[in-house]
Amino acid sequence: MAVLWYREPGDGGPAQPAEPRPDFNQTQARAEAGEAQAQNLVGELYAEGKQVKRDFAEAIRWYRKAADQGLARAQYNLGVLHDIGQGVPQDEAEAARWYRQAAENGSADAQYTLASMYGLGRGVPRDPKEALRWYERAAEQGDALARYNLAERYERGKDVAPDLAEAYKWHSLAAERGLKDAASARDSLGRRMNSDQLAEARKRIRDFNQKFPARSESR
Repeated sequence: MAVLWYREPGDGGPAQPAEPRPDFNQTQARAEAGEAQAQNLVGELYAEGKQVKRDFAEAIRWYRKAADQGLARAQYNLGVLHDIGQGVPQDEAEAARWYRQAAENGSADAQYTLASMYGLGRGVPRDPKEALRWYERAAEQGDALARYNLAERYERGKDVAPDLAEAYKWHSLAAERGLKDAASARDSLGRRMNSDQLAEARKRIRDFNQKFPARSESR
């Protein structure tokens, strides 16, 4: 994984650009003064090995300081490290615990990851309803892969009743986020739907965009 708090480019979602990094010493001073965002950033710099020697123990120490203040991104980062076993023993249950904290604090990445863990029974008991709930939470924030996953579930009837209009809606909303596979799947699905189903799907898309206007456009 090239950057620990982003999804790997090429996993089906649009790649996110790297953020410019501020001066380490200035950031560390803010972190030592108790600023949660700076504490997380110091952790990320240690995890990346940028401006300082890579040191996962230090990364975890700073992530924990920020996570203890409720910072979702730091909680997600701790989940990733426990999930892949960097700096700590691999522990999917502990990873799920951190992902849940981050998810409850609004991290779409954590919501998506927690949903996939519930769907697979990885680190938590398999629970399709919880998986669906967290995919929906992430999708409402604009997560393209969560939207695509929901579309596939409704199209195939995986753990939900088949609903082509709902599948078309989620494929369309994922395509709005730049997911090319979703656009292709939407167009293919549309050719199998009748006019009433398409009208219903488009109504649901309008309703969603009215309820979550900013989130349908940007993350």
